[in-house]
Amino acid sequence: MDGKKFDSKKEATRFKELCLLQTQGLIKDLQLQVKFELIPKQKGERACFYVADFVYTDCETGQMVVEDVKGMRTDVYKIKRKLMLYFHGIQITEV
Repeated sequence: MDGKKFDSKKEATRFKELCLLQTQGLIKDLQLQVKFELIPKQKGERACFYVADFVYTDCETGQMVVEDVKGMRTDVYKIKRKLMLYFHGIQITEV
């Protein structure tokens, strides 16, 4: 896996699956750890980001897919998921 580090075995396994799908031409433009700004920097506060595990294009639909490999849905993740939908119109696909 070219020295890539993953947070879990589940995430590493999903990466292998997505690489296979890309090789088969079912997805394209596979990216790892893509950062989305949710709330910009404000006076005295840092910006807030969501980092997606994977982002790719579904070749059948042409749609961008933002994917998160979840073991447990933390409260922070749930809020960030809602902010992604509200600010970016992106529904996160959970695997």
